[in-house]
Amino acid sequence: MKRTIFALSSVMLIGAAPPPSPDARLRAIIAPASPVRLRQTIETLVSFGTRHTLSSQTDPKRGIGAAFNWAEAEFNRTSAACGNCLAVARTSDTFTGDRLPAPTRITDVFAIQRGTERPNDVVIIQGHIDSRVTDPMNATSDAPGANDDGSGVAAVLEAARVLSKHKFSGTIVYATLMGEEQGLYGGKVLAAYAKAQGWNVVAVLNNDIIGNSCSSDGVCDSTHARVLSEGPRSQGQDDLAAATHSLGGENDSPSRNISRYLDSLADRLRIGLDVRQIWRTDRFGRGGDHIPFLELGFPAARISVAVENYDWQHQDLRTENGKRYGDTIDHVDFAYLAKMTKLNIAALAAIASAPPPPEPKVEGAVSTDTTVTWADVGGATNYRMYMRRTDAANWERASYNGHFFATPLCMFDTNERRKKPGDGTCLPFKATLDHIRVDDWVFGVSSVSKDGFESPVASAVPGGAFKPYVAPPKDEKK
Repeated sequence: MKRTIFALSSVMLIGAAPPPSPDARLRAIIAPASPVRLRQTIETLVSFGTRHTLSSQTDPKRGIGAAFNWAEAEFNRTSAACGNCLAVARTSDTFTGDRLPAPTRITDVFAIQRGTERPNDVVIIQGHIDSRVTDPMNATSDAPGANDDGSGVAAVLEAARVLSKHKFSGTIVYATLMGEEQGLYGGKVLAAYAKAQGWNVVAVLNNDIIGNSCSSDGVCDSTHARVLSEGPRSQGQDDLAAATHSLGGENDSPSRNISRYLDSLADRLRIGLDVRQIWRTDRFGRGGDHIPFLELGFPAARISVAVENYDWQHQDLRTENGKRYGDTIDHVDFAYLAKMTKLNIAALAAIASAPPPPEPKVEGAVSTDTTVTWADVGGATNYRMYMRRTDAANWERASYNGHFFATPLCMFDTNERRKKPGDGTCLPFKATLDHIRVDDWVFGVSSVSKDGFESPVASAVPGGAFKPYVAPPKDEKK
């Protein structure tokens, strides 16, 4: 009897279906994102009357203080539902400025879902909780801020609710920021905190105005998202300028590769959104809370609606000539906001499940062949190499005679036992591309986890590494 049972068990194991693909797992993870929950969040945010940065921080019912206290309570409620899987915290600093005439305490409220294997590798989703009307100094009039940026805060809280039910190798931070409308102060506070903590920030997803699908000129678009990203990295740009001018990289900052990553992810998951990559740091002449992260060298991109409605942004609540002005909840397209939220949740889950990107380098000047090398990344069991023509927008998988070229050149320990790729002890991997001229291509490499989750691609260009740029010693620059 025992032998029969054992044989049957063996057959069942052999015949078992393979585990779902990473994309199938991501589709299952994002499915519970709820338009109803998103609406409930924005309704509550609007109920605080104004969330202006200069409004009361102590009134329990109206103003910015009531809003961030409520957001903190929501994080705590989510954490309680997952067995206290989130560490809920605040970080603050005091600023004065053109729109902060007196010293003002800026407070960010956030929740940390620590990774099970790589807790220092961090991906951040953020939205700003403050709001405003026409006059940026008006802290008393009602400023509902339903879309700007109640929609972003709703996505942050819903991402925490959905993803807290799962475990990830890397850490996810869910953040609501204060002070964006007065000068990007919330982004400055959280970016400084990330640096002080020594986090390896792989990506920052700044969600600002993600909930309307019709513009002030009557154009509607509920099938696209805009992702805005810088080209050459801003941090270290002065030092990198000469190398970029010689070797390329004008279109290959880590943030630009986050943009490409989100574009590919949206296409594969079929959530009803196509990413429109906007190759600017932010909208023309404008800014957002991802910029302070870029200034410290952390990869960051802004996610925003396909078409903005300027009659509903930064406007006093009023009706003129039959036209209504103001950022009210009836202007939010919750089906569209749910898709934007799902894109965020998928990106967070994918990046937190993958090892961080490697730091590839390329050689091949005055040669008919190209060589790409990169150091082993702890947690990676595979790598994928990509290439694209210098005038192409997106990556192609590199293949040559049907092969992936990378060969690990591993060290030996004192007992002459070969180290395994992925344990962080290997010397650089080396890929040689015969008859591929480096002049005509840009190259990049991604890391892949044991269960198939892939990092964003890191470009083999000056400043392409996802870590903040550190200038080499002067004698190494020659």
